[in-house]
Amino acid sequence: MDITQLRKEYEKAGIDIEHVNPKPMEQFNIWYQDAKDAQISEPDAAVVASVDEENFPSSRFVLVRKVDSEGFVFFTNYESDKATSFSLSPKVSLIFGWLTLHRQVRVHGLVEKATKVESDEYFAQRPRGHQIGAWASPQGQVIKSRETLIDRYGKTAEEFEGGPIPRPKHWGGYRIWPTMIEFWQGRPDRLHDRIRYVREDHEWSRHRLAP
Repeated sequence: MDITQLRKEYEKAGIDIEHVNPKPMEQFNIWYQDAKDAQISEPDAAVVASVDEENFPSSRFVLVRKVDSEGFVFFTNYESDKATSFSLSPKVSLIFGWLTLHRQVRVHGLVEKATKVESDEYFAQRPRGHQIGAWASPQGQVIKSRETLIDRYGKTAEEFEGGPIPRPKHWGGYRIWPTMIEFWQGRPDRLHDRIRYVREDHEWSRHRLAP
C-alpha cells in the first residue's frame, strides 16, 4: 500500500457538511475504520489533556479501547497524575492524529469513571503480564530504580501464581462524554476542511469552520 497516494485521495475528496454522518460518533467510526484499513500504527492512540494542580495544561497519550454512541473509554491507574487532574476538573480534551491520512479528530468533553462492569471486563481480557503490571507499578510515583520496579513485579507475580488476577481497586476506566467533536481533513493550498459538531441538550448541530 502506498500511503502517500491514499493521503492524496483523502485530500482530493475532502469532507462536506452535507455528506458527513449527522451523528458524530458514527462519523468517527468511519474515520477510525479508514485509519485501521490504512494500517496506521496504534490508530486508537490519542492525547488527552487536562489541567493539573498548578493550573498547567497536562497532556499524555492514552489508548482509547472502547468507542460507542456515548463517547470514548480508556483505562489507567486511578492514582495517576491524570486521575488527580480529572478530580480537579472534569473538563478535558482528546485528540486523534492520523497524520499520514492528513486527518485529525478533536474532542472536548467531560470525564468520569467508567462503570465497574466495563473496567472488570476489560481487565479480565488483558494479557496476564499487563494485569501483574497494574498491581506492581505505583504509576507516577518516584522509585529508586528500574530494579525496584522489576522486584515489585516479581513479587506480585509470585503472589498471584496459579490463580486468576483480580482488577485492583486503583485501576480502571474513564469515559469521556463529548460536548464537541471536530473533524479536520487536510486539503490542497491549506484550504482544509473542518466540520465541527456541538452538543446542544441531547442533539448535535454541525457547522463548517474556516481553516
